[in-house]
Amino acid sequence: MKYIVTTLLFFIVFTSNSQNEYGASAQFPYGKLNPEAPEQTGDYDEIIGTCDCKSIMRNPDGSWQETKDMKWTFKYIMNGTAVQDETILGNGRHAGSIRQFIADSSKWYVHFYSNTAPTPTLPAWAGERKGDSIILYKEQKAPNGLDGYYRIAFRNISTEGFTWLGEWVNLSETFRYPTWKIACTRQEPDE
Repeated sequence: MKYIVTTLLFFIVFTSNSQNEYGASAQFPYGKLNPEAPEQTGDYDEIIGTCDCKSIMRNPDGSWQETKDMKWTFKYIMNGTAVQDETILGNGRHAGSIRQFIADSSKWYVHFYSNTAPTPTLPAWAGERKGDSIILYKEQKAPNGLDGYYRIAFRNISTEGFTWLGEWVNLSETFRYPTWKIACTRQEPDE
């Protein structure tokens, strides 16, 4: 009986640890990329961690608001097979996303949530990485009813940081209207 209990406890501990082997830990506070995940899961690898950012949003009248400080943290979740991010603006606004790469469609699917616009169904963007950019789209009509997309672009991705742009574009992407700009610099590990 003692052997069965010991074996069962070992199995439970081993199974429990292996199911989150790539999750956040003291040694890897942002988790690790699971080598069995689709290769593209590493598209965000250079920006995993916390960045200090400058965020500026457009007002409804077309003018730009004052620049706000923001923290943006990216980490591996779901045993290193997906990415989660969280933003914290100085004005109390919090938001985040769950990012999964689906190999069958060869696309990232990003589900967004926020404390200022809670919704029963999370909006989703879809896209891919090309070079040092990750471009994501969500269908969205312009205020005048014209069909288009809200396009999100991570650009200049490196271990130093990245830039981010949210903008409305028409279907052919020949017209664009930026509404949100963010520039991020990676924090030093001890900050």
